[in-house]
Amino acid sequence: MASHRRPKQPSRTRVTVLTATAAAAVALTSQGAAQAAPKPSKDEVKSKVDKLYEDAERATDKYNGAKEKQEKLEKQIGDLQDKVAEGQEDLNDLRDGLGSMASAQYRSGGIDPSLQLFLSSDPDDYLDKASTLDQLSSQQVDSLKKIQKKQRDLAQQRKEAAGKLDDLADTREELGKKKREVQGKLGEAQKLLNTLTAKEKSDLAAKEKQRASRAADRADKPADLGDEAPASSRGAAALNAAATQLGKPYVSGGTGPNSYDCSGLTQWAYAQADVSITRTTYTQQNDGTRIGRGELKPGDLVFFNNLAHVGLYAGNGQVLHAPKPGAVVRYEAMSYLGDFQFGVRVA
Repeated sequence: MASHRRPKQPSRTRVTVLTATAAAAVALTSQGAAQAAPKPSKDEVKSKVDKLYEDAERATDKYNGAKEKQEKLEKQIGDLQDKVAEGQEDLNDLRDGLGSMASAQYRSGGIDPSLQLFLSSDPDDYLDKASTLDQLSSQQVDSLKKIQKKQRDLAQQRKEAAGKLDDLADTREELGKKKREVQGKLGEAQKLLNTLTAKEKSDLAAKEKQRASRAADRADKPADLGDEAPASSRGAAALNAAATQLGKPYVSGGTGPNSYDCSGLTQWAYAQADVSITRTTYTQQNDGTRIGRGELKPGDLVFFNNLAHVGLYAGNGQVLHAPKPGAVVRYEAMSYLGDFQFGVRVA
């Protein structure tokens, strides 16, 4: 007969040893994972942060486009609503006039049956019936036609306003998404910067300060930018205007005069030259004639990084621009700005 002994329980000492061994294994695994993903260097962090700033600038541009669309829609809706209100007043006046005719007819012996019917229904029903028109005076027919046209105009304007209100709701939703995207990219960049030591942050800040200092030096010596002739008198005026903004901070959505983003600066600069260009890099690319790098003249718009960035060509391979968050309006070598796309000469 087989024995049924209870399995021997491991001793408390053995359990403790096993637990300690497992904990050590977990610690070693965690240590190995940490070694497999070392802390990024200062240059790697800077590269990643610059890419996030580029993404944020691209998102900012789309945000600016949505904001501009929202402002246009709000103005169009306001204009349509004003037209509807004025049209309703005109319609009421026309109806009052026709009512006066009816009152006069009543006092003289009764209301024309067709006119009486009109006053209790829709004039469209009458103008579709020739027999009814035959019973109306020419003055009454004219009033009916005016009322019919005014009603149709009002219906069309109300329909158009309703459509634009729908567009506005969609645009506001898009605006919110783009704003969150911009904030998310900037937040990611700040988290990366927070991984740097105090010395690493200080080194990066010193480099930014050097660039700003060089920009300030160039501001006092515009002739040092080269002897290239400007693209046009307006291009020269835009470039000179932008130069007065050197040292102003980059702020997403900024259009001046206290802060700028890249396309906000170029738009503001050309406005000072009495030239109206659009708000975003995606639309500014169509504000003139596209040209290659070898054709650039001071005052031309220059685009980089798949239209994520725009500045003003300043001559001698230099660009005057609003670079990125944490930086100021300054001159910079084109070679430093990334992939050059093309230039645009504003007409």
